[in-house]
Amino acid sequence: MECGGKKMVLKPIRISKKLNDDDDEEEAILLSPGSRMFHEPNYNIHIVAIMGWKIPLDINSLKAQILSKLLKHPRFSSLQVMDESGEMRWVPTTVNIDDHVIVPQLDISNNSNMDTDKLVEQYISNLSTTTIDISKPLWDIHILNVKTSHAEATSIFRFHHSLGDGIALMSLLLSCFRKTSDPTSLPTLPVSSKNKSNSKNIRSLIWQYIVKLWLLIRLLFNTVVDVLLFIATALFLKDSQSPFTVAKGFNKNHSTGQRFIYRTVSLDDIKFIKNATNATINDVILGITQAALSRYINRKYGN
Repeated sequence: MECGGKKMVLKPIRISKKLNDDDDEEEAILLSPGSRMFHEPNYNIHIVAIMGWKIPLDINSLKAQILSKLLKHPRFSSLQVMDESGEMRWVPTTVNIDDHVIVPQLDISNNSNMDTDKLVEQYISNLSTTTIDISKPLWDIHILNVKTSHAEATSIFRFHHSLGDGIALMSLLLSCFRKTSDPTSLPTLPVSSKNKSNSKNIRSLIWQYIVKLWLLIRLLFNTVVDVLLFIATALFLKDSQSPFTVAKGFNKNHSTGQRFIYRTVSLDDIKFIKNATNATINDVILGITQAALSRYINRKYGN
């Protein structure tokens, strides 16, 4: 939170362990260790997700959908508060949807498509430098009904990481949508089915067991090597210096020059690489990201 040009860290709200003085009242649920970890001073992380739309968004319809679907999840309608003993708990609250769905007024009257692209990019970058007020559930949605080269409208979802991990949030997002072919059905993910032959001779079974044993040995060997390298790095080895090396005493609130750069890639191309390399989509995306980052570092700091 910013006040007078200075950033102010808000402390968690304190409550008693019970929701009221009634001894029969059920205690507020404790945050899991994973959720609590994301509130540590040096590990306060938010998730920012960007979604483009083919048509401008109807704000009232969007709010109605959020009220009927998203707020059914208790974590999106609960505060994270600290009790007398210092433990953080989920406490249900009444959600004011207008505090969470934000529609900024952007001046785009004299801008071209390229300018609106930069405008949206700048808005997202600025959004990543602020935090969510802890006096309300830790999520918000920003709607930019401006046309860019990628979409007719852009929505930015911002969640505090204590609400859940990527898989949980993606599952929740999918549950808010329906199939175009059947508006009453939830979307489904395709599952590849492999035909398994029941007629296997002894030689093929033995060969499969040998391959599995070899893979297990490789897994154990690589695990031991990784553990030894981790211990050696913690004791005496040093990480190689790079532009991403964090200096001692680094101020995590310093975000000058921070930008979000995104590119559109074809899912068909990713699937082609996935099938050619017999890998997963996550492997392909991670490889693309790592290769792009490596090329950028070598080009900019190669000398």
